[in-house]
Amino acid sequence: MMTATLRKQTSHDESEILALFDSLRQAHHDKDGEAIAAAYAKDAIVCDLSPPLFHRGVDAKEKQAWLDGWDGPIELDPRDFSLTVRDDVAFAQGYTRMSGTPKAAGRPVGFWLRDTICLNRTNGRWKIIHMHSSVPFYMDGSLRPAFDLEPVEN
Repeated sequence: MMTATLRKQTSHDESEILALFDSLRQAHHDKDGEAIAAAYAKDAIVCDLSPPLFHRGVDAKEKQAWLDGWDGPIELDPRDFSLTVRDDVAFAQGYTRMSGTPKAAGRPVGFWLRDTICLNRTNGRWKIIHMHSSVPFYMDGSLRPAFDLEPVEN
C-alpha cells in the first residue's frame, strides 16, 4: 500500500509525464522539430519507423525535414496507454493513431502504431530515454505493413 506522500508524488509525476506527452503531440501537430527533440534525452535510444534500426537522440533539423514533408498537421491520438512510475524511472505503453497528409502520398493516411516509451527524471525533469514504435506486418510472405489494424478491447 502506498503512503499518502508517495501517492501524491506519483500523481504529480504522472501529471508531469502526461504533460510531456501532450507537448509532444502538440509539437507534431505544429510541425515543430525543436519541441519534439526537447522531449528526449540527448542520448535517448529511438526505434521509430524510419531506418536505421535505432539511433541516439533526436536531431531537430532531421526531424524538421521529416515534418516539412507533410501538408498540414500530423495528428497523434493515443489509446489504451498504461503508465508506471517508480522513483525516477517511468514507462508507458499503448497505441497511437498517426494521421496526416504526406506530400509524397498526396492523400491523407492514418494508421495505428504500437508504442513503448521509457522515461527518466534527471535534474527534476522527465525526458524520454527510450522510444520504440512499430507497425506489425503481414506474415503471409507479402511483408505488407498492417496499416488496416485497429486496437481491440482485451
